[in-house]
Amino acid sequence: MHLKRSSMPKTWPLPRKGTKYVVVPSHSLRNSVSLLVILRDILDLAKTRKEAKKLISQKEIKVNSKIVGDEHFSLSLFDILSFGNKNLKLILKNKKFDLIEIDDKEADKKITKVIGKKIVKKGRIQVNLSDGRNYLTKEKIKVGDSVVINLKENKISEILPFRENCKVIFIAGKHLGKIGTIEKVDRMVIVKIGKEEINSKLENLMVVE
Repeated sequence: MHLKRSSMPKTWPLPRKGTKYVVVPSHSLRNSVSLLVILRDILDLAKTRKEAKKLISQKEIKVNSKIVGDEHFSLSLFDILSFGNKNLKLILKNKKFDLIEIDDKEADKKITKVIGKKIVKKGRIQVNLSDGRNYLTKEKIKVGDSVVINLKENKISEILPFRENCKVIFIAGKHLGKIGTIEKVDRMVIVKIGKEEINSKLENLMVVE
């Protein structure tokens, strides 16, 4: 599936002019970007779609420690792209997706947000994460918390509670990509960035520390 370049999300760091169509990610168009767009248009590892598909077909590109073979594969915030000796983390910079290089140790983990939970068989709790993952756990985790995933072992290694004094990133809204500290949690959340205090909804924020 393809999307007109003029209609692509504002988070994609691509010029509006260029090829008429761009490859759509497999899910969550607004919050992700396709692997092909990253390889060809952001990293300049390929000049054409054909070259990018050839790179992907070599089965040497990993996302979150797993080999990926689909050009439409979606990468979302804090996903880890690995190839050769490089590990790159997808971040938000100036309201656009960007990639920064990280070391092997940091590439073994990923932060993601808890967006839902439910009780399943035997009283166990299933948590649903913003990147599409689901885990069964006995830990006390609330919707709005973040968790650190150990990508090698595919399990939750740490819980980052949504509470006062925690560090958060704006994942939606006009402050997209900004990082601040929670001052107060009430009907609205007050986030402090420098001397500025911003009222925000919980769904616009993600705990990062």
